[in-house]
Amino acid sequence: MFDYQDLNLKIGLEVHQQLSSKKLFCDCSTKFKEDKLETEFLRKLRAVAGEQGYIDVAAQFEESKHREFIYHGYKEEYCLVDCDEEPPHELNQDALITALSVSKLFNLDVPDEIIVMRKIITDGSACSSFQRTSLIGTGTNNSYLETSLGKVRITSLCLEEDACKIEKLEGNKVHYSLSRQGIPLLEIRTEPDIKTPEHAREVAEKIGLIFRSFPSILRGIGTIRQDVNLSIENGARVEIKGFQELRMMPKIIDYEIVRQVNLIKQGKKVEKEVRKANENGTTSFLRPLPGAARMYPDTDLKNI
Repeated sequence: MFDYQDLNLKIGLEVHQQLSSKKLFCDCSTKFKEDKLETEFLRKLRAVAGEQGYIDVAAQFEESKHREFIYHGYKEEYCLVDCDEEPPHELNQDALITALSVSKLFNLDVPDEIIVMRKIITDGSACSSFQRTSLIGTGTNNSYLETSLGKVRITSLCLEEDACKIEKLEGNKVHYSLSRQGIPLLEIRTEPDIKTPEHAREVAEKIGLIFRSFPSILRGIGTIRQDVNLSIENGARVEIKGFQELRMMPKIIDYEIVRQVNLIKQGKKVEKEVRKANENGTTSFLRPLPGAARMYPDTDLKNI
């Protein structure tokens, strides 16, 4: 369909894998049964400045929608930590060991100290308005994945809390389940070494296979998710979220390339933004692309 090399196509992946045992900062279950509703409460969230002293554009955009968020807590799958009414407990040591093991497998460099950071999120998917995340490993010259089209470098691996699951929309109100929030989540990022849409699927499948070699991961629909970052010549980096099936990944990437090519031909600017992967292969706008301004250290937790 395209000469991807002429387009200077650059693709990188973020692959997220849920872990089992218990949540990252409390003892609640990760079984995600949602059997018995025990609590329901409403929150409004607002954006605050990160450690650089200014407010992230994506956080501001979500706050501007003036939405209200209703959170549902299910038996054994939420607690005061999830409700942001109690400080986090000690970081889940089993999850940390798994994250360190994956880092070693990819020859990542593990820092001397692991710092828990807060990543500001104001779309309601984090009850506290932030998601806790820790950098576990950074890429070295030996951090890569062998593929049919050459090496794909691994940038980093983080251990973080998963977000709430959206249940329904009612006008300006968004209903979320707390059962998924706080489940330990590995996030592995690649450099933009992926050369074609089919190559992206191959890399996602290989990373997923490696994750599944660890006994502590969760299995089933929704336990592993992929985000695609891509750009073309004279375009801009766009992040695509919401892939339901890997077989759709090449089609969605091609559709996004078509969208950007058409904008460039019309003399229009391609914006840096986050887009949603739709079932028909197209993408739709979600929010501006977030930056580093939404990160700041979590003062409730000691460095590891």
